[in-house]
Amino acid sequence: MSMQTPLEGLLRPPVEWYSMAVSFTSAGLLCAYPDLFLLNSNMADMGAVGLTAFASWRFYQGYKIWKYQCNLKRMPKYTMSSSEIPVSQKHLFLGRGFLWKPTHTQRLRDLDLSYNLHYRYPSRFYRWARSREFAWENRPILKKLASVLKWDSVWNPVRPYPDIGGEPCLHGVSEDESDITISLTERAGHTVVIGTTGVGKTRLAELLIAQDICRGDVVIVLDPKGDADLFKRIYIEAKNAGRVADLLALHLGFSQYSARYNPIGHFTKITQVATRVTNALPSTGEAAAFKEFAWKYVNLVARALEEMKLPPTYKLLNFYITRLEELLLRYCEEGLALKQLDYHHWIKDFIANNTKKDKSGNGVPPTQKEAILAYVEYTLASRQNIIQSDLLSDLSAACRLDRTYYDKITASVGPLLEKLTTGAIAQILSPDLSIEDKRPVFNWLDVIKNKKIVYVGMDALTDNVISSTVGNAMLSDLVSVAGHLYNFGLDDHKTPLPRICLHSDEFNEVIGDEFIPILNKARGAGFYVTAYTQTWSDVEARLGSLSKAGQVAGNLNTIIMLRTKEAKTVDMVLNQLPTVPILRIVPASVSTDTPHGEEGIFYQSSNEDRFAHTEMKLIEQNDVLNLPKGQAFCLLEGGKLYKIRIPLPMPEDANIPNTVEEILKQLYGQEKYAPNKNSENSSNPNGENQR
Repeated sequence: MSMQTPLEGLLRPPVEWYSMAVSFTSAGLLCAYPDLFLLNSNMADMGAVGLTAFASWRFYQGYKIWKYQCNLKRMPKYTMSSSEIPVSQKHLFLGRGFLWKPTHTQRLRDLDLSYNLHYRYPSRFYRWARSREFAWENRPILKKLASVLKWDSVWNPVRPYPDIGGEPCLHGVSEDESDITISLTERAGHTVVIGTTGVGKTRLAELLIAQDICRGDVVIVLDPKGDADLFKRIYIEAKNAGRVADLLALHLGFSQYSARYNPIGHFTKITQVATRVTNALPSTGEAAAFKEFAWKYVNLVARALEEMKLPPTYKLLNFYITRLEELLLRYCEEGLALKQLDYHHWIKDFIANNTKKDKSGNGVPPTQKEAILAYVEYTLASRQNIIQSDLLSDLSAACRLDRTYYDKITASVGPLLEKLTTGAIAQILSPDLSIEDKRPVFNWLDVIKNKKIVYVGMDALTDNVISSTVGNAMLSDLVSVAGHLYNFGLDDHKTPLPRICLHSDEFNEVIGDEFIPILNKARGAGFYVTAYTQTWSDVEARLGSLSKAGQVAGNLNTIIMLRTKEAKTVDMVLNQLPTVPILRIVPASVSTDTPHGEEGIFYQSSNEDRFAHTEMKLIEQNDVLNLPKGQAFCLLEGGKLYKIRIPLPMPEDANIPNTVEEILKQLYGQEKYAPNKNSENSSNPNGENQR
């Protein structure tokens, strides 16, 4: 309510209704008894119309006061079905709300005054009704009365407040609200959503993801928890948008039905393979040295696989990291033989020249393994005066290491690879295309080209190590793809780059050094990142560096903060807000007496109200702590503070399976995948015959 006065006077009874009642009564008397007022009927009717118009205006003024005070305790219910979500090619819808101004700060601080607390908190009658509900819940007769007290109807003066907690007055200080949106251009600066458990982060994620799906963008959702409701919502939105065929679901908790993906199969530099694998290893104290050694030998295996034109997989790495001699033999047969034209002739000559006769006079040739090892020694010895660091010499040197020493320095990576290659999970992270399996295999470049929707459930609650490893590897893969898009675009820049909307729920679970390039370098490749976390300390703890955490925060231009209890996290918003003057009325009373009574005046007194200003932030830390569920403060458009409400979902009529397992079955139309014995045999990765 706008008034050109120092104080608005919204916290008072709606006295306008008094004059409204008098005006309506007078209008009725004029119509009924015009003679009583010495007026003819026409004059009386005209007077009644004027009084009615005045009464209507006064009613509206009083209604605004009354409605404002009601909203301080209870906001109207705000729901929205999937079909009602507004979708725009230029804007992203966040919810309903308003731009927070100093006026709203003044109104909120006025509610802190002791004589205004009854406008902010429930009445005594309301508290009595809630206490009776609890006391009468198990009493046979009184529990019926208790059910009347909790009847959710406008006719019930003590109906319970919505179960959202917090203080509704934080949103009720504005009489008007409208749809709040941000432009997709602004969204390219990336967004972070912060809120403690159960306050609406997932609902906001569903709202934003639904719009991205309906808009036709590339959508990638990384969900460490594997939230069933979130996945179900994505499936519903894809179905409503006619994009179920575009949906790819990789879920580590349901690997028997999941789509397949090789996290280390695509790279721009071969060294990225070892980095992705060893990122999950501890890197502090003495463990740092073992991590470096593990990286060295994982990288050695990856280089050999690349030379043999084999895409690296966790299963191949796990097989060869402990069988370097077998890798050397295979490399000579499949990799080196292609480079050295005399390889096969040398092997034949060696076998022929070193065939010996046994006691029976029969020729006993050396084994193929002995011949290959002899060729390796010959090759390395023939260039002994040249410093060589190629793959053959590195493999040969690693094979000559003491076995006990080698096992010790690579012991850290063995258990990790074993976890990633045990059971059905190996079939989705190390896909074998040689066996019959209808489940799709995807890579990020194809996902972007074909505008797919990808949901990744990492099942972090079951095994956080695997979840973290897969998440880091995926992000590294995305960074490589972003670099490719920068350099070559899609089809050599013939096709415009699509928007790539990356949503990372609980992103502190997957964030690492790989995430930073996506934020500060991948914008030009079309990446729009929306990250969700509970506190900023989670990010700092994950990165292990305040500087890196600050680097991440500096690249998240839009901040949406739901209820948050950590002061350090709240300061991310508060430190960017200006201070505003808050008006206070200071009563002053002065009295003086004059004993001599000059000029007949023996005593004087005066009372006055003075205006005083104090400087305060637009909002305080306690305001963020008291946010109801589904409400948030947003820093948009560079630094403007908005207050929003997120719509609650309405029940969907679509025939949707109830569980993740049933949805995955419906997506891929097959029964549970049962890998054969050969595919699970770690000594035979990818179903190939190994030496």
